[in-house]
Amino acid sequence: MPTTPTGPDLGLTLRPLTGPEELGLFRRLDYVLDHELEGDLADGLRRPEWMWVALRDDRVLARLAWWTSKEGGEPQALDFFDLDPALPAEERADIGLRLLETATAAVVPEGVQRPEYGRFLPPDWREVAETREQLETLFAVLERAGARPLVERLRLEWRAGTAVPEPKGRLAFRPVRDREDLVALMVQVLEGTLDAHGRAELTSGMSARESAELQYDEEFAGYTSPREWWQVAELPETGEPVGFVVPARNNYHHNIAYIGVLPAHRGNGYVDDILVEGTRVLAGHDVPRIRAATDLGNVPMARSFARAGYVTFERAINYVWDAPGATGS
Repeated sequence: MPTTPTGPDLGLTLRPLTGPEELGLFRRLDYVLDHELEGDLADGLRRPEWMWVALRDDRVLARLAWWTSKEGGEPQALDFFDLDPALPAEERADIGLRLLETATAAVVPEGVQRPEYGRFLPPDWREVAETREQLETLFAVLERAGARPLVERLRLEWRAGTAVPEPKGRLAFRPVRDREDLVALMVQVLEGTLDAHGRAELTSGMSARESAELQYDEEFAGYTSPREWWQVAELPETGEPVGFVVPARNNYHHNIAYIGVLPAHRGNGYVDDILVEGTRVLAGHDVPRIRAATDLGNVPMARSFARAGYVTFERAINYVWDAPGATGS
């Protein structure tokens, strides 16, 4: 339902798209994921009623959209939020806040935790003054709406033609047997994790098993790539598990979806061996690229990716809203 505020912004209309035919209107502002919008709508990963614009006459001043991982699902992430850079910063921020709050009230049921916001960033976004100003204005809007920054991440890519390091032979690998096989290992890996999302779930009161099962069921279970790609690393002499890697293909790219070393085996450099195996599995299928990500603060993992030939092509930042009634950490 269009909303037209009174006061100094008379003439500003906030509304969702009427249907896929308005995709061209939504694209009047731009972002790196624009090329995925049409396919996402066709696959049911987005809905027109989740895609909102702020208009003055026929000019798009701001836009936002939510995404879900499977058709028929609830909105899982707010992954589009763009403000017209030609507007003065104060006006840009005011319009962005009005759009965010109006659209959220229409899309997210009252009393339900707002989905996380995620944005991809140029790797040098802090060094380019114009880009930094635009992004910091956007982040300030999120914070005015009650969000808080969770983590900044490195987005990494291995490209076809890059040499895959030779295995060191220190570990043996076998396919993951079933859900419980992987979940049990994920539970152990969460002990002492450096991953901000994992730490946040545990801090919220979720158990390690609940966190692992949630990620398996909401992410890994939906992958259509072969489960035989998922590998458990073991000590050859005893068969004792050391860690695991989940090479897969999500809706968009081949990726290293998860990699972990069990606490008892950390500090031995095994993460390199496990990452090489995951990369080898995917590279063996002639994929053009392999995507991965790690938290900016997870320096050991970032160094391991670099040794395996991955390069940082983007960064990402995540903002979260605490559950109603909860206190942020």
